[in-house]
Amino acid sequence: MPTITNIHDLQRLFKKRVPKMFHDYVHSGSWTESTYRANETDFEKIKFRQRVAVDMSNRSLETTMIGQKVSMPVAIAPTGLTGMLYADGEMLGAIAAEAMGVPFTLSTMSVCSIEDVASVTTKPFWFQLYVMKDRSFVENLIDRAKAANCSALVLTLDLQILGQRHKDIKNGLSVPPKMTASQIYNMAIKPAWCMNMLTTKRHSFRNIEGHVKDATDLSSLSVWTQKQFEDKLSWDDIEWIKQKWGGPLILKGILDVEDAKLAVKSGADAIIVSNHGGRQLDGARSSIDILPEIVDAVGDQIEIHMDGGIRSGQDALKAVSLGAKGVYIGRPFLYGLGAMGQKGVTTALEIIRNEMDISMAFCGERDINIMNRNHLYLS
Repeated sequence: MPTITNIHDLQRLFKKRVPKMFHDYVHSGSWTESTYRANETDFEKIKFRQRVAVDMSNRSLETTMIGQKVSMPVAIAPTGLTGMLYADGEMLGAIAAEAMGVPFTLSTMSVCSIEDVASVTTKPFWFQLYVMKDRSFVENLIDRAKAANCSALVLTLDLQILGQRHKDIKNGLSVPPKMTASQIYNMAIKPAWCMNMLTTKRHSFRNIEGHVKDATDLSSLSVWTQKQFEDKLSWDDIEWIKQKWGGPLILKGILDVEDAKLAVKSGADAIIVSNHGGRQLDGARSSIDILPEIVDAVGDQIEIHMDGGIRSGQDALKAVSLGAKGVYIGRPFLYGLGAMGQKGVTTALEIIRNEMDISMAFCGERDINIMNRNHLYLS
């Protein structure tokens, strides 16, 4: 096993272990992937102010996200198909997050169900909701999240229709994988992944399977899902969901100041500045680029989180310094999981924590809650 010192080390192991279709699903964006790339590269334009001869002892990354205590301002993002990267992936990710004291967010399109994750955790996790045309199904999902004692609902707003993801189309991405000659070959050359996936019965969208009367097998389940994303989603729907849920509500997919203002009016508790990891509108601004404008516009009225392009603790620290109360990691979490399972998730979180802690010290601070724009040079 090579020495792992950063997220890119995990990414390389992930590529070696996971079949091509699932590697490309994680490691790609939509269309030309310009926004996907910008999410990462725009962080490079932001520089830290180094300070010296300051007290660096007794440092703390502890803070809160939507009023909940977290060991650092980092949450695991909701990611679809996670359980196809490693057997029972969402369950393992939730266990690792709980041990590290950070929130875990389960996707509607997860392989492990809400109930699966609740069965292996002792503290509340967060649930991410897609609004489907079948409103009875949406209501059922919310009721199940309540029954599982989920402590926040993350409502994704930027997937009313699916962005064109060229690699997924070319690979014929599906759950479970279609047994074409190319897919059989790609799985055959990843024997460790194959053996691992044989250890679990969870190979489908278990939040949906068994809960939709018109989807009785995997084929009909896939067809149902593709037709269900609500293209008529409106702010009135958010009010309905807010009332139905009754708990902390986070709106994910805000990438415009005007939408941020509407989010404030909706009564949500927080927003996530996000472009869906560059997987929806290609050519949109990166999350870190638009973040300061949204903070300036509504930061005193609603809690602001962000995701997109976080590949290190330094990236997370830059986002926090620009006004984000917390950040979400998607790909770093998936790289760790696909590379080494639960241990890999823990390793990814430890890397980000260590990089954030040391970088904060070099900026002359001991408390993450003090970090602000004065600690940065903005080009």
